Amino acid sequence: MSQPATTRPAAAASASKDPLLQPFKLRHLNLKNRVISTCHEPAYSEDGLPKERYRLYHVEKAKGGCAMTMIGGSATVDVDSPQAFGNLRAGTDAIIPWFKQLSDAVHAYDCHVMCQITHLGRRTNWNKENWLPVVAPSALREPAHRSFPKVLEDFEIERIIKAYGAGARRCREGGLDGIEIESYGHLFDGFISPATNKRDDNYGGSLENRMRFPMAVLQEIRRQAGSDFILGVRLAIDEDDLEDGIKFAEGLEVARRFQDAGLIDFVNVIKGHIESDEAITHVIPVMGTPAAPHLDMVRKVKETLTVPILHAARIADVATARHAVSSGAVDLIGMTRAHMADPHIVAKVMRGEETRIRPCVGAGYCLDRLYQGGEALCLHNPSTGREATMSHVIAPAARKKRVVVVGAGPAGLEAARVSAARGHQVTLFEAAQHPGGQVTIAAKAPRRKEMIGIIDWLVGEIGHLGVDLRTGVFAEPGDVAALNPDIVVIATGGVPNPGFFPGAEELATTTWDVLSGQVAVGDNVLFYDDEGGIEALSTADFLGTRAKSLEVVTPERLHGVDVGGINYPAFYTSLYRSKVSTTLNLRLKGLRRDGNQIVASFHNDYDKSTVERRVDQVVACHGSLPAEELYFGLKDGSRNRGEIDQAALIECRPQAVATNPAGSYQLFRVGDAVAARNIHAAIYDSLRLCSVF
Repeated sequence: MSQPATTRPAAAASASKDPLLQPFKLRHLNLKNRVISTCHEPAYSEDGLPKERYRLYHVEKAKGGCAMTMIGGSATVDVDSPQAFGNLRAGTDAIIPWFKQLSDAVHAYDCHVMCQITHLGRRTNWNKENWLPVVAPSALREPAHRSFPKVLEDFEIERIIKAYGAGARRCREGGLDGIEIESYGHLFDGFISPATNKRDDNYGGSLENRMRFPMAVLQEIRRQAGSDFILGVRLAIDEDDLEDGIKFAEGLEVARRFQDAGLIDFVNVIKGHIESDEAITHVIPVMGTPAAPHLDMVRKVKETLTVPILHAARIADVATARHAVSSGAVDLIGMTRAHMADPHIVAKVMRGEETRIRPCVGAGYCLDRLYQGGEALCLHNPSTGREATMSHVIAPAARKKRVVVVGAGPAGLEAARVSAARGHQVTLFEAAQHPGGQVTIAAKAPRRKEMIGIIDWLVGEIGHLGVDLRTGVFAEPGDVAALNPDIVVIATGGVPNPGFFPGAEELATTTWDVLSGQVAVGDNVLFYDDEGGIEALSTADFLGTRAKSLEVVTPERLHGVDVGGINYPAFYTSLYRSKVSTTLNLRLKGLRRDGNQIVASFHNDYDKSTVERRVDQVVACHGSLPAEELYFGLKDGSRNRGEIDQAALIECRPQAVATNPAGSYQLFRVGDAVAARNIHAAIYDSLRLCSVF
């Protein structure tokens, strides 16, 4: 059996006094610093295997200086554990050579790599892959994935125990440095927690019985993968408010028993439970919540156990990570979502460029995309997950050009940043007194104030790169032409669109009006959500805390239909606290004035009925329309007349359309100046267009 790993630093200490840059010895692994990227599933796998996209994503973090990156959140080990969100499949030998390619590539940068393995238990669906029933210790359905599980029988338990061992063996044969067992919300801890284990055999009841399965799993892993292979557990020490769940004292005892049996080399501490959308937002907190909310509990765990302690929950910035290490709360700190925003965190700290780290703003777009788009993407770093085509480091251009960008929202700022990083001479016009565009408005909502970090970083970068930023200038075609540009990028964004119905322009107040404070919130307010996204939920939340009464009406089957599971629960919680009423399946057909009030007429698409509401104010959310006047004013003077070669754009090749020989510049538009989308789309537009100028 393995011995508990020492918490003493490696002998060769770093010359730096920064706590984050001090080396650490995790058993026999010499980690060059204390920063890691913990296990998570970006769903970049192909056929359940970590092929090129998956590999390049982790290699980028290795290039960026982190000490260890952990893959496979979680890699499944058996046939009745079908993937739920793009999981790797560690239940087949076919994964070994792909593990080997990834581990070799990561090791080349003096970075270690581990994999998290699991049996998902009830946290998946039966109607995919092999169409086998999901299994669990007891017949309790998980609310999030909604499958009714089969109760495990003795022969199935033995099979799954062996599958865990085989999965660990494959990780070792693939050159990985160790593994981690997922023990919150999956099968492993499904046996441990009395909330999910209602068995009356020798696998249920007492703590000793409930630990029988996980103990057997760890022993089998040691048997198949070897006693010298690093093995840790990502363990829910406290399931918080879960009825009948594991409480702190019992969770600590579970960890102590694993440790004292010599079965584990580290504990990655978790607080909470994840069986519902609302629950998981406390395990993986998003914007609007405190930094490092579980650190005090983690410190208590470290004071009790002797194995090294890892932790990652809303460690979004270097200062918080540094505090976690320097205060002795952890040995290794996970900056996982932060590395999606900027995989070069450690390298920038080492170069003294901490202020140039692209911040994680906690938007949760990365997680919501897993279920909505089948891949994790950072809201404002479109290179993440696209390393094969979109470098995180901008290459210089062969020839210096004059570039004019109009509009300093996220699309325009990114166009200016990338163009300047290429070495071009860049002038950026912005009509407002301050850059930021719609992000500045979005950040007015208290829960989303961290969004301004996107703009702050971009503004800092264009300043560092020498962009000529001219605010308070409503650029006309003559202003642009006077600079004799080679390239013009129109990033003028959009204007709010309340919708297309009678009375919209005269009587509907836009979300921008109320969030910016230009229009006061009325007493009796109706909010019409025909956008379905984060703008609508955020505005409803804002209105709910200010109006005396608020009714949200939407033609959809639920309010905020396009908002993912990591974000909507906080908004719903706030709306319930504000006693906001919600009405579904009503489509706004028109507004009319009646004295001091507004009458809103609605149609029900299902029973074809019509209803009216009489209120003081109607706020309508229906996206935006492009602010395109300047674009059309410049179109005839351009060589390409604004045309974009979409194949070249997709393939990251230079734009070469030249349909107007008399034109003097290339003209492009990006972001919401093209069509209403989101921040990621706007920044991605500019990155892939401007990175090949």
